[in-house]
Amino acid sequence: MGLHYNIPANIKDYENPKREYEEDVAVLEKEDEVYKLILWNDEVNTFDYVIEALIEICGHTLEQAEQCTMLVHYKGKCTVKTGSLEKLKPMHEKLLSRSLTSEIV
Repeated sequence: MGLHYNIPANIKDYENPKREYEEDVAVLEKEDEVYKLILWNDEVNTFDYVIEALIEICGHTLEQAEQCTMLVHYKGKCTVKTGSLEKLKPMHEKLLSRSLTSEIV
């Protein structure tokens, strides 16, 4: 399966825009490598404590924080944020300072 484009008949080199787009995406991915901030389950902290931390530290909405907390509880871990290393590192350190177990991958 792939994307289908309606290309007007008067455009002869219709491959070119797609190739340029793919190159632009590749450059963007190199510039801002996507890392994941993962929160791991623990048997110590309460749901409310984790939810509050995700809202304050990761900028989650209440609903996002609740969903992540449930995933952490039932699946053992959850990606709580993605982005550049510079963006995630301070969040990771703040989560650790609240005795939450997180890692950047």
